[in-house]
Amino acid sequence: MHKAVVLMLSLLSVVPVQAATLYISDALTVPLRRGPSTGHKILHAGLPAGTALEVISEDRAAGFTQVRTASGTEGWVPTQYLTAEPIARDRLEAANRRVQTLEAEVKSLRENFQETRGARTSAESRNSELEKQNKQLQAELAEVRRVSATSLTQYEENKALKAENAELKTRTTELTARVQRLERSETLRFFLFGGALVVIGLVIGAIIKSRPKRSSWA
Repeated sequence: MHKAVVLMLSLLSVVPVQAATLYISDALTVPLRRGPSTGHKILHAGLPAGTALEVISEDRAAGFTQVRTASGTEGWVPTQYLTAEPIARDRLEAANRRVQTLEAEVKSLRENFQETRGARTSAESRNSELEKQNKQLQAELAEVRRVSATSLTQYEENKALKAENAELKTRTTELTARVQRLERSETLRFFLFGGALVVIGLVIGAIIKSRPKRSSWA
């Protein structure tokens, strides 16, 4: 009768818990037993510290927790050796892995920054070169415009000079023709005047010859 009461109290003290994960604490090893007492058969001689266990139920009166290992083995371990967080060693390893990951990310960011900076520097250099070429082209274009304007001015001046020269040639031709006409007119007048003098001389000679001679004795 007494044993039945104890068994009933033990069953009532076993409290099912919601599935959770607990870890073997920093103790060296913890045995996994078939039941919630040190008198039950050992299923695993010693679970190492940091082993993750899935919680099935808890016997608070006995101070044991029913768990399941990653391989599927179910058993009981003393609750005092369980902790809600990974042990310091595992946390340190996780922290180291996180640090390594962060360092890799930082390194990648630095490399990307250097590449971006290099690309930006290259782009700025290219932009500066393009601006320099643009200034040179602007200067050349201004020179071409200046030369073109000068050439156009010279063309207009040459055109005006050619027109003026043609007009002068025309006037020269006209003046030359007038001079030639005047020269021919003067020559004709000279011949006419000379002919008239000859005629007058002949007439005077004829008159002189036609006058009667007087005797020297008269």
